[in-house]
Amino acid sequence: MLDPPLPTAGDRWALFLDVDGTLVAIAPRPHEVRVDPGLPLLLGRLGSACDGALALVSGRRLADIDVLFSPLRLPAAGVHGWQRRRADGAVVVADEPVEMLRPLRRGLAAWASTRPGLLFEDKGGSLALHYRLAPEHGPGLRRLARRLVAHQTPLRMIDGRKVIEVLPRGIDKGTAIAAFLAEPQFAGRLPVYAGDDATDEDGFRVVNRLGGITIRVADLELGDAASAARYAVPSVATLRRWLAAVAERLGGPGDLEHAALAEPQRSLPC
Repeated sequence: MLDPPLPTAGDRWALFLDVDGTLVAIAPRPHEVRVDPGLPLLLGRLGSACDGALALVSGRRLADIDVLFSPLRLPAAGVHGWQRRRADGAVVVADEPVEMLRPLRRGLAAWASTRPGLLFEDKGGSLALHYRLAPEHGPGLRRLARRLVAHQTPLRMIDGRKVIEVLPRGIDKGTAIAAFLAEPQFAGRLPVYAGDDATDEDGFRVVNRLGGITIRVADLELGDAASAARYAVPSVATLRRWLAAVAERLGGPGDLEHAALAEPQRSLPC
């Protein structure tokens, strides 16, 4: 795939950015991710350069996103779009009922508790099992989730980067991006979406249909997996440098040198 383009004079972009594996390096456990001081600075300048048309689109909950990027409180979609904070600050929750997840919570938690290294995460709008520290459990977990989804047709499974997630159908990052683009702050702009994972493919497809720019952060762990994204960069650090160049081209205020050169931090090797 090609390197992503930079904006030209007069371009009006709406930026949508995944978090883990895109803006920050993936850590063995979600709570171990670290954000260096240059990243909120860069995001703030990108937001200014886009006249506020910048949103984070993540599998994390909104509260967790805010902790990571404090003091910023950007427009954001959490739990793959189940939660969404609009540009005006109002938080909306998807209409899809999540009570259908209730019968699965105890069983998935019990399955994880008997297998060291697995991490069960209840996000309210989805149930996730992380197996980065115990990759040998990946095939069994995948089979279990598929069986559960097969018996609960309103649910679907996401096979992510060392994580399996179950959530209601109708909740996805593409739907969240489309909802942002209907808001005055984002409307009429060229959508640009950067992500790294299977969870981002819905977003890529929506942005492609709208003639926008889609970028996959394709590091060594992902290899040459097929993607709908039209452009690619090899690492989180490369995307960060590209974003700094975007801010400069679009006229973001201030010195971007620190934000451009700061390397993403890891707490432990992935």
